[in-house]
Amino acid sequence: MTIKVKAPGSCGELVQGTINGVNFLITCPVDWYSEVSVVAGGSMDNAEPKTAAAVARTFAYLNTMGTFGLTVDSDLPVGKGMASSSADISAACQAAALAMTGKELSCDEIADIALSIEPTDGIFYPGIIMFDHVQGKIRRIMGTPPPIRIAVFDAGGEVDTLVFNGRADLASLNEAKEQQVGVAVELVAQGLKNGDARLIGQGATISAVANQAILYKPCLEHIINISRDFGAVGVCAAHSGTVLGVMFDDADLTGLEACIKEVNRACPEVIYLRTCRLIAGGLIITGDDGSGR
Repeated sequence: MTIKVKAPGSCGELVQGTINGVNFLITCPVDWYSEVSVVAGGSMDNAEPKTAAAVARTFAYLNTMGTFGLTVDSDLPVGKGMASSSADISAACQAAALAMTGKELSCDEIADIALSIEPTDGIFYPGIIMFDHVQGKIRRIMGTPPPIRIAVFDAGGEVDTLVFNGRADLASLNEAKEQQVGVAVELVAQGLKNGDARLIGQGATISAVANQAILYKPCLEHIINISRDFGAVGVCAAHSGTVLGVMFDDADLTGLEACIKEVNRACPEVIYLRTCRLIAGGLIITGDDGSGR
């Protein structure tokens, strides 16, 4: 039997920084997926190294071994801050566990395996989560997002997750913005609690601007101003990547297309990728017959 597991990507993070020196992010999962298929027998000779490592460490954790075929079907951009590696790794962990042992891993088990490979996004947890992406010390489910549409743009280039999180100046720069990040967390938490897209957008915007001192995105401030003119609720960003997203409440999308056109006109160095929905995170599991859980 073939096991298929889909994991969502992200449009960066709603918030990212440190609290009293502890790293964390608040996930921003979107309906743009990576799907990993595992079938007993075959080989994984062409598997990407991180995905292969995820499978090997899952087998070690479950104290099992075997041969299998693995394929990854994903069009998530790599090195952009869209959780492409986290999606591949988490889906591979779950698919390998189910295919070889029938055991479904918990989110915490997947997190532990993923964090042993590299800093990871928490998009495989249900809902929106506050998650320590470096050591896993914080794992707090915050709620389910209200309907929000996100126009995703790429500011260009690529960022290596391991290199970024290994920066010697990162801790001091995160410490310098803890006050702004704290405000952003409170706004997003209140927005999730009340189903208020505007509060979530305000918090995301504060965090995106505060991160400019760590990883500068050209045209961000201009895009924030444009987005306000067209009725957007805020702008989110990849704090260790290159994408940013203009966020619209689903209840009012009248300015969405015009906003995309104006950003394209005013900021030609920033490339529009696609429009996604902010979703509750979590893995989607299916089998040969298409049945899911």
